[in-house]
Amino acid sequence: MPRPIAHSASVPASVDKVHAALVSEQYWKDRIDGIGGPGAQLVSVTAVNGTISVVMTQSIPEDELPAAVTAFKKGPLVIERTESWGPLGGNRAEGKFGATVEGAPASISGTTLLEGDSTSSTTSLSGTTEVKIPIFGSKIESMISEQVLALIDNEHDFTGEWIDKNL
Repeated sequence: MPRPIAHSASVPASVDKVHAALVSEQYWKDRIDGIGGPGAQLVSVTAVNGTISVVMTQSIPEDELPAAVTAFKKGPLVIERTESWGPLGGNRAEGKFGATVEGAPASISGTTLLEGDSTSSTTSLSGTTEVKIPIFGSKIESMISEQVLALIDNEHDFTGEWIDKNL
């Protein structure tokens, strides 16, 4: 049964700067290089008129995975992530995110929302984590959800630092 996930975090920058970062190809290149982890790659970036769609891969080495995961998946866990952002309008922008695990029946999907004003912004996400493995599925969903939320916190921190240096 899918596990709901929800998260929000503030970035100490105006909503227009945060959106400008999120729809910048350079931001995504720098983010994958800075915090993408071992073997991370930016697969594709399509930026058009204040919108963006991104596909990236990231991996978690086998020795960093819990036993519940290595019981069904040997080797590193390779994750393909997608993220898209729409145009900024009325101090808000909407987006979507997703992730699938190579060779495993696991996925994450949901929506994102950027809101703010001239001094600060909040990005929120709402979605589900689903692992279709009998008996172990809910335990793995919980682990994946925790890891994703920790990763998102790192990405928010990176975004604030990137804006300070680049915008």
